[in-house]
Amino acid sequence: MADSDFEDGPDLFAEPEDYYPPSPKPTTETHTLLSGQTLTLHLVGHNPLWGHHLWNAGRIISNYLEKNPSLIASKSVLELGAGAGLPSLTCASLRAKNVVVTDYPDSDLVDNLRKNISVFYEQFPELRVNDKESLVAEGYCWGADPSPLLSLLPSEEKDAGYDVLILADLLFNHSEHAKLLDSIKKTLKKNKDSTALVFFTPYRPWLLEKDLAFFDLVREGGMTVEKVLEEKMEKVMFEKDRGDEELRRTVFGFVVKWAEEDSS
Repeated sequence: MADSDFEDGPDLFAEPEDYYPPSPKPTTETHTLLSGQTLTLHLVGHNPLWGHHLWNAGRIISNYLEKNPSLIASKSVLELGAGAGLPSLTCASLRAKNVVVTDYPDSDLVDNLRKNISVFYEQFPELRVNDKESLVAEGYCWGADPSPLLSLLPSEEKDAGYDVLILADLLFNHSEHAKLLDSIKKTLKKNKDSTALVFFTPYRPWLLEKDLAFFDLVREGGMTVEKVLEEKMEKVMFEKDRGDEELRRTVFGFVVKWAEEDSS
């Protein structure tokens, strides 16, 4: 059979138009700040890194920051694995000095973060500083060279690091714990007041000990850990998931700091 036999005919090996299911479309979620203002957050349609959900820990850490505004006001903030970036937007609303919100350097994820920043500034134009955005989004792989992130700090702080780090619902990724800690130690300012907020829900309750193993690693790395919160959501995020429902709707909050001898 010659190739020319089908040059103008149908492609026998082409799948029908409806062979593949359509990709999930982008969605939006809302979050009401304790101040009463409602933020609209855009989410990617689907992402293997789970950036298409607005996670419970992100909501609760945002509430925690609003209840403790002195943690954020006039501070520099870095969020890792941000998804939709809700905690970072909350920090900007609390007048943080500058906020860098990051996720894996996937164009869909980072572009979506920038979209949420744009929508945020449309809602709160008064928060622009000297007509510049003090809230920026960048791609970042945990454990990678943090120099590009540190370069976004004011010139006098580039070598010091960030005052506050935010990690919301990242501990399920057990294989990445060492890289997360490495990023914390390389980006958190060495100061007794510097704080990394690590909030999470054990969405797989039978693996809770592996989630908590992150904090053992932190202690072994010479940093301190303090539990500051345990709060139950009204309902679980994924109703069909298995495991203890009480745990699946509980958010645990921890604060990680430098040990006194390492912060001087």
